[in-house]
Amino acid sequence: MSKDTLFSAPIEKLGDFTFDESVAEVFPDMIQRSVPGYSNIITAIGMLASRFVTHHSNVYDLGCSRGAGILSIRRNIDKSGVQIIGVDNSEPMVERCRRHLDAYHSDIPVDILCDDIRQIDIHNASMVVLNFTLQFLPREDRLALLSKIYQGLNPNGILVLSEKFTFENQTMNELLIDLHHTFKRANGYSELEVSQKRTALENVMLTDSIETHKERLTQAGFSQIELWFQCFNFGSMIAIK
Repeated sequence: MSKDTLFSAPIEKLGDFTFDESVAEVFPDMIQRSVPGYSNIITAIGMLASRFVTHHSNVYDLGCSRGAGILSIRRNIDKSGVQIIGVDNSEPMVERCRRHLDAYHSDIPVDILCDDIRQIDIHNASMVVLNFTLQFLPREDRLALLSKIYQGLNPNGILVLSEKFTFENQTMNELLIDLHHTFKRANGYSELEVSQKRTALENVMLTDSIETHKERLTQAGFSQIELWFQCFNFGSMIAIK
């Protein structure tokens, strides 16, 4: 695993964060050291897949990055006729995802697409995963995507939505941000790295509150919605059709 040192030296002109070649190369280390509870979420995605994925249905991982979620799903399902579709708009991520999946044999077919998740047709789905993906879309596009997912899910189909959250109580919001930064420092990131990455993400990762997510999911059509995991200001929700 390549170590994430992308922000370890001062960068004179910090641009917006992008999922380019350099990020794709160090992504497993970056996300493990930056997102509290990430491994738990990946494990639970597989557990949810074993419960909700049905015979002859599709499973979508929208924003699949290097394929950790897909591997967890594939390891935990034994249904026939299942097709997994992973989508990411970063070509370097897609290339590594394909290589990663090819390294582990499975009879379950997986199709990895380099595309905009807003353009993907969702149909006959028993499970859809948005694992830290929605927060990178413009807010005005989020409801339309969730509505399309709801329409494409079969009855009792599940959506897993993992996000970084903001909190309406400013004191709690600042506390949870500070705890997240403490988590990153405990994982070896310097103050400079924490600061520079935060600046790079400011304009591209626009987070919402848990309440906003629940309201949006309700608008999309879901009536069974719950936060099942939270660690500091990161968490995951499930919505069942």
